Amino acid sequence: MKIQGANHTNFNPYKNQIQKQADMNKEVNQKDQLQISSQAKELQGNEKSTNERKAYVQEIKNAVQSGEYRVNPEKTASKMIAFWNKR
Repeated sequence: MKIQGANHTNFNPYKNQIQKQADMNKEVNQKDQLQISSQAKELQGNEKSTNERKAYVQEIKNAVQSGEYRVNPEKTASKMIAFWNKR
């Protein structure tokens, strides 16, 4: 039987530690990525505001700022019920 000393080429007591550090560096170097599906892109394209929509939104903003905007609680409740019943 041949016993080799610490200078043996296959002997590295720090091998596991080096591997752990290499794995951690790989994890740290990863960057966040964002992937948008084709359906989401299509929906984004459909959201383009028209002049009529912009005018409507501006009208509501002005009413809210002046304190003239009133919420119809019955209409709000019926829309909420309809939304939750269709699920």
